[in-house]
Amino acid sequence: MPVFTSDFLPTIPFRNSHFNTMYRPLFMKDVATFSRKRITTWDFDFIDLDFSLVGSETLVLLIHGLEGSSESKYMTSTTNHLNEKGLDTVCFNLRSCSGEDNLLLSTYHSGKTEDVNFVVNHLLNHYDYKNIVIIGFSLGGNLTLKYLGEKNDKISPIIKGGIAVSVPIDIASAEKEMDKLKNKLYLEVFFKTMKTKVLEKVYKFPEFQLDKEKLFKATKFKHLEHLYTVPVFGFESPEDYWKKASSKPLIPLIKKPTLLINAKDDTFLSKECYPIDEAQNSEFFFLEMPNYGGHVGFMSSFKPKENTWLEKRIIRFIKENIQIPIL
Repeated sequence: MPVFTSDFLPTIPFRNSHFNTMYRPLFMKDVATFSRKRITTWDFDFIDLDFSLVGSETLVLLIHGLEGSSESKYMTSTTNHLNEKGLDTVCFNLRSCSGEDNLLLSTYHSGKTEDVNFVVNHLLNHYDYKNIVIIGFSLGGNLTLKYLGEKNDKISPIIKGGIAVSVPIDIASAEKEMDKLKNKLYLEVFFKTMKTKVLEKVYKFPEFQLDKEKLFKATKFKHLEHLYTVPVFGFESPEDYWKKASSKPLIPLIKKPTLLINAKDDTFLSKECYPIDEAQNSEFFFLEMPNYGGHVGFMSSFKPKENTWLEKRIIRFIKENIQIPIL
């Protein structure tokens, strides 16, 4: 599909990537009302799903980013806007992210689509929806694209399409961007909760051998991957993880209408995270690259009612390209 020309043009202060990235989580006040359903996984763990229902024939599955949850502002805002347009939503809290630690040593990672598949199958088997759309943000967007690519033409006909926002589709190169000084503050925020979670796992699973000194000194995602992700999930190395978890190689296999929105000024993303060729050579994959927006920001101004470009863009794609009726 052709690459979309974006109409997102924020006011001047929001054209600064860092300002836009930080404004949503720090200053937006969106709150959603959820009904939680805890489901037991095949490996005797649990996943918490937060529903917000308005009586629709369409359900939108939302997947948050790294160390996010259903309470992340982009999740609550999208939930509210979809509900207002007559669509049901369910927020998938990745393992350990729902406010309660999961039961196993393993939690989640950028490519763990087994959990996405499990949740989708649960929704298909226990609910009577005519349409399901999957929307993922950042890490959740990588899971969305990877899942749609892996399943391609074997996917349920009830799954009508997907949308992914601010996605590091090429993890190896994106991590090199995250290592740069421009992203130091973001890394510190991520590491605050990630290191705490790993320490909690060591306490609960003393048989798991971890060099705590190395954990405390970790300054890159690669360090945490070497200490936790690689041994816990059975990868050979961080490089093996990056290769197997990245969604980019699977984009050409997607067989449902799918949109990727990656801002050109997103400091988390490398040039490899803008799959122009893949979009131009695909019948189903759409790409939009606004000049501004930061990382899961897309804020326009200091007026809250004007900060709805992303939500409206999501709704427009569902209506026009996935072709699901919307109020």
